[in-house]
Amino acid sequence: MSLRNSLILVLTAFIWGVAFVAQREGGSETGPYTFICLRYIIGGLVLLPVIKILDKAGVSKETVPKTKEDKKLLLKGGICCGLCLVTASFFQQVGMYMGTSAGKAGFLTACYIVLVPILGLFLKKKCGLNIWLAVAITVGGLYLLCINGEFRMQTSDILVLICSLVFAMHIITIDNFINKNVNGVRMSCIQFFVSAFIAFFPMFFIELHGSFEELIPALQVAFSGKALISVLYAGVMSSGVAYTLQIIGQKDVNPTVASLLMSLESVFSVLAGWVLLKEALSVKELLGCALIFAAIVLAQLPQKKKA
Repeated sequence: MSLRNSLILVLTAFIWGVAFVAQREGGSETGPYTFICLRYIIGGLVLLPVIKILDKAGVSKETVPKTKEDKKLLLKGGICCGLCLVTASFFQQVGMYMGTSAGKAGFLTACYIVLVPILGLFLKKKCGLNIWLAVAITVGGLYLLCINGEFRMQTSDILVLICSLVFAMHIITIDNFINKNVNGVRMSCIQFFVSAFIAFFPMFFIELHGSFEELIPALQVAFSGKALISVLYAGVMSSGVAYTLQIIGQKDVNPTVASLLMSLESVFSVLAGWVLLKEALSVKELLGCALIFAAIVLAQLPQKKKA
């Protein structure tokens, strides 16, 4: 596993962590389905010129699809990733819209760090003892970091927990296709347009009540006031940049280790609230951050090979 790929995944987690601040306000202003549809349309549009620039520069030319089979594999990867991504986004955004707090949503979503190695066992992606231990330590750290007061599961919380399962499937799906030498930026672009296409239908029939006349007012809300910054950040940075970095960074990285690195999203979310919103950090939250960082270091330690 390269240090470069690990740092890319840490940067991904940082962008997602900061996005939590924007995501909380954007979804409540526009409605969950409208927010999801717009962020992924923007994410896909942002990547179109990026693909052209990278092609002209000759970057990653070995992964550019050349044959019919290559294009089929790329399209299949983009559709599969898009289905996972939009499904996970639905459960997460609707769960938060129904009342799950940002802190609890961060903890429940990050439960994919437990689900990824379990799903990986079925695909013969084995993990060392240090990684399993790191997973356990991270769960403890996330609990200290995200949960305040008594922990009770409600309907909205179950939706977010289902989201973590689908995100685990998303990570495993990316691992499967990216290791087949699929072009990461192109696959990311396809997954965004697939996600936006699927999200359009609940947006149109539920939030716009099946009327195109309500589309203009909805766009005016999305691209004005508080919602504007939220939608643009979620579309450009959290979607266009971060999800693409995830696909690039996951190449040649064990999916469980990748999930541990990306769980830093919760740490960065709390730190972003501290810096941007002047929110205080308790001793319990600082201890949770320390445990997660320790677990990440533990997961990076080399294991002795059996003779």
